[in-house]
Amino acid sequence: MAPIPTYLNPAAVLVLVSCDLCLVRANRPPSPVNVTVTQLKANSATVSWDVPEGDVIIGYAISQQRQDGQMQRFIREVNTTNRACVLWDLAEDADYIIQVQSIGLHGESQASKRVHFRTLKQSDRLPSNSSNQGDITMEGLDKERQLQTGEIIIIVVVLLMWAAVIALFCKQYDIIKDNDSNNNKEKTKPSSEHSTPERPTGGLLRSKKKSPSINIIEV
Repeated sequence: MAPIPTYLNPAAVLVLVSCDLCLVRANRPPSPVNVTVTQLKANSATVSWDVPEGDVIIGYAISQQRQDGQMQRFIREVNTTNRACVLWDLAEDADYIIQVQSIGLHGESQASKRVHFRTLKQSDRLPSNSSNQGDITMEGLDKERQLQTGEIIIIVVVLLMWAAVIALFCKQYDIIKDNDSNNNKEKTKPSSEHSTPERPTGGLLRSKKKSPSINIIEV
């Protein structure tokens, strides 16, 4: 706001102040509309709203208050285009009142209309969650069983393939072994059948004839 000259009368001062207030209000964004509360639980809830088109909104502000006045909270978020917010740490089975404001480039809007809601009891929430958890657990067990069955089938198929490979290898090995033994037998037969026993080449020793010795006696 511009400084007010001291020579102006009080009436003029009031006019200037009211004009400045009018300008500020004119630059403010419009208030959010269609404020609703959904996903009610014992300790949380979700508030959502709409913003009229044509205005630049850079954030929001939420005023949360218990109806008995024991607790009040103010949530402010800028640099966002979200149109919803989750309220946490709420009291169980308690009444709340909320209001939402839009944050624009020139300030905040007027607060929206008051919206009243009541959180649920813990007992009201557990049955639905317990049934869902049971469904999730059963689905998880079914999936786990399917995985175990598939793994068992894969293991059995692999073992059968290995058994077939080993049996084929053993069969081929026996065939090769039999062929080698037959070849060795065929190689040894000619030498044993066609060979004749050696006969001694040596005969009777021929006796040498001795020439008769003549002894001459001189008389």
